[in-house]
Amino acid sequence: MANPTIEELQNNEKYELVAELEHRQIKEFVMNQITTESKFIKGFMIYQGIMILVGLFFATRPIVLAMRGNTEPLFYLLGAVAFTFTLLIIIHELLHLLALKITGAPRIKIGGYLKKFIFYAEADRHVLNREQFSLVALTPLVVVKVITLTGIILTISEPAFYFWMFVMSAHSLFCAGDIGMLAFFDRFPDSKVYTYDVQEEKRSYFFREK
Repeated sequence: MANPTIEELQNNEKYELVAELEHRQIKEFVMNQITTESKFIKGFMIYQGIMILVGLFFATRPIVLAMRGNTEPLFYLLGAVAFTFTLLIIIHELLHLLALKITGAPRIKIGGYLKKFIFYAEADRHVLNREQFSLVALTPLVVVKVITLTGIILTISEPAFYFWMFVMSAHSLFCAGDIGMLAFFDRFPDSKVYTYDVQEEKRSYFFREK
């Protein structure tokens, strides 16, 4: 069954507007979602806690090894830091773009607010349902997780292991915004929820079926 059009969402009594999101306020919107008591958020926060601890441990160990004379692991760690805060950001957003293309979005733009370290992919006036939004939100998390775990397994006894461990742990933090956005849908477990972006307004709209 096709998603309703924007005109139907706006003008049909069957649907009601439940939220508007100005893209500059994404961080505040996400924080509101991840402070809820939902099982989904609790599970993700436990996962995040584990990733932070793992990341801290495997970021500290190469420094200790370097102090003992083995600098190769530190080289890979520094490479991971540089990669994570440059190319990985681009890869993350391109994965969102790919998922949006899969849902049929005709016009997609990648944007961001560097001062707030916020980046996003928006599909202008393309309506997404809950399942489609889940695909878009989770694609970077799943794809990068599979790739980094593969790298970890293949290099477990090599210095490159520290590269993959840091990238995996740090990228999980990048996904907090995606999970926070997805958590909004959990506020309406018994309703069909739809969302779309309006590029010139730099806003997203969320509607639910009454």
